[in-house]
Amino acid sequence: MISIDQTFVDSEAPNSNAISNGRGLLVKGKFVALHKSDDETILFGECSGSGRTNYHCSCDFITPGKVTYRCSCPSRQFPCKHCIGLMYAFTDGKPFAVASVPEDLAAKREKLEQRVEKKKADATKPRKVNKSALKKKIQAQLDGLTLLEQLTHELIRTGMGNTNAKTAKNIEQQAKQLGNAYLPGAQSALHAYTKLFSGDDGGFDSSVAPQQREAIYSQALDQLTQLNALIKNGRSYLNDRLADPELAAETQSTIAAWLGHAWQLRELKEAGLVQENAELIQLAFNSYDDIARRELVDTGIWMNLGDGQIGLTLNFRPYKALKFVKAEDSFFQIAQVPELCLYPGDINPRIRWDALTPRPVEASDLQAVRRHAHSDFATILKTIKTHLKSPLADRRPIVALNYAQIGKVGDDLVVEDAAKTRIVFTETGQAEEPASCHLLQLLPPEMFQNQTLIGRFHHDLRARTLRVKPLSIVTASQVFRLTF
Repeated sequence: MISIDQTFVDSEAPNSNAISNGRGLLVKGKFVALHKSDDETILFGECSGSGRTNYHCSCDFITPGKVTYRCSCPSRQFPCKHCIGLMYAFTDGKPFAVASVPEDLAAKREKLEQRVEKKKADATKPRKVNKSALKKKIQAQLDGLTLLEQLTHELIRTGMGNTNAKTAKNIEQQAKQLGNAYLPGAQSALHAYTKLFSGDDGGFDSSVAPQQREAIYSQALDQLTQLNALIKNGRSYLNDRLADPELAAETQSTIAAWLGHAWQLRELKEAGLVQENAELIQLAFNSYDDIARRELVDTGIWMNLGDGQIGLTLNFRPYKALKFVKAEDSFFQIAQVPELCLYPGDINPRIRWDALTPRPVEASDLQAVRRHAHSDFATILKTIKTHLKSPLADRRPIVALNYAQIGKVGDDLVVEDAAKTRIVFTETGQAEEPASCHLLQLLPPEMFQNQTLIGRFHHDLRARTLRVKPLSIVTASQVFRLTF
């Protein structure tokens, strides 16, 4: 039985053009045949196009939580506008005649089932490691760490006081070699340092106020500490793997990801980093442009309703493949995930899944968010400070806070718990996130008391205090998003 709505179709579309074009096919009456199987597991139809023959499209729902799209059109987008339009026709209540599944579709479905079974069988087979290729890659990474160490020492010799936009740009040019050494994480870390010294006009010393310059120096020192830890820990990890190529990737820390390891779902499952039958609610969403890695990144912030852990989904879209990689978007339902895979991490691990089934958000789901949120600010502040002692830890963790009230103390906007412990709000989160504090004043008065805040913490190194950037507020009836 097919159960989809317009929100589902919107979320499946690869981009906004596919949505408008799919809708356009219905408005123009392009569908000349609409059918469904007698067991209602597949939609199929014909759509007239620019060619002499109609396009044959189908949406196969035989696999729970994962739709298979097929179309005879030449588009390289999946699903194409014809499949999107076919689903819109179904959600709009257009009549679909029951018909036998065409032989070609039945054959493709059979092949799909065979591939699924083969994939399951392959998952139980031991993996073969190309030791020669792996050793070459590891050696290239070690050479890359040596280059990173040289660049870091050059930054230290130059001194933060003498670093400006020009010297930062020269370092960035040399750092491009780190991408060729399979070290995208190291390249991003170095870029995070150099961009501290590049203003909008390319200036630094002459254009930045002394007080702001001091703050930049504090951040730069923290970045240098992170780079040093990456070099030290990365070299030790890679030498161990060079000595034993079959050694499994590290799962107790994030060092593998820092060094560019692309985790496969199979690896995560083999390492036991999987939860079954998880239910997730998205609390915030943001897309940004990662210039250093030349890709767009879609970031979803989710809470596991079972254990309250907040995890991140990351969808990377390289510049060269923007037309062919589906963009993620905000998700306003509950995601029912049969197998939830968790990447190595602590407070906010990256999460990923193969398939999901959506369902509407209920009041009990929002109550679960509040139940998992922290009501004792002093305790969570202590936990975050301990977390930040690790140089390679996420510097801006996200948590859920049950607050007694939000208000102003002097010039500061603060959030307070029942014990009167206060945390000052800040606009400083990730550099790519939009501002959100100014939106708080637009909320109704009841939002300022006894609600749940989803916030990203920021360690103000100059003031030596933790501040929080508001991302969303959860009430008994809704999730109010402040960043989007």
